[in-house]
Amino acid sequence: MKRLFPLLLLLMVAVSSCGLMAPSQTRGSLYPGMYEEKPLTLLVMPPINNTANVDAKELLYTSISRPLAEAGYYVIPPALAMDVLRQESAYDAELFLDRPLRQFHDFFGADAVVFPIIDAWAKQGVGINTKLHYIIKSTLTDQVLFDRTCDLFLDLSVHSEETTADGQKKSPSLLSVLADLAVSALNTALTDHIEAARKANYYIFQDLPAGRYDELYLKDQDYAAEPRDVSKTVK
Repeated sequence: MKRLFPLLLLLMVAVSSCGLMAPSQTRGSLYPGMYEEKPLTLLVMPPINNTANVDAKELLYTSISRPLAEAGYYVIPPALAMDVLRQESAYDAELFLDRPLRQFHDFFGADAVVFPIIDAWAKQGVGINTKLHYIIKSTLTDQVLFDRTCDLFLDLSVHSEETTADGQKKSPSLLSVLADLAVSALNTALTDHIEAARKANYYIFQDLPAGRYDELYLKDQDYAAEPRDVSKTVK
């Protein structure tokens, strides 16, 4: 009996640990509509631009289709979609965010509409700050199927390392610090905002349930879901 108690104690600890390690939410619980409605064809609307950068809308639009296609979805070609949306006076996506979307199913054959929202798009210090928000809504039920944000800072700073004759690191000299600042500023000036946006897209859509053309289609419901609001600093 004396040997049995330690074994029971270990078993209880193991069970308790497994419970603590279990994901608090899964993709299936967080995005049930994606698995219930099984959207295949997506229409990406022109981004809603809440910043003062007038170029942000056009630039972001060109970067959205690829990660969605890589996730297993058919995305209506953006050039075609943009031309039609302009002709039909639907270029301002904010007008449709809270309206019935059945017309996009009837016109484009889209199962769901992707609404990109730009909340930050600016060079800041020695980097670029980008905050994006994506909402995917069903064209049949108007239900929100997917909703995530990413606040990303692309750090473009440069830090040179100086070493002694025997290979040990030493404190950088004033000249080295000034040179690093100059290179960091140049990197920031030459790097396009779209680089930060692509990275933000990656972090947002990495949690998107797999589409029909992906081998994980309807098999990733039990995958641990990432936080809805992502904050990242990346190089």
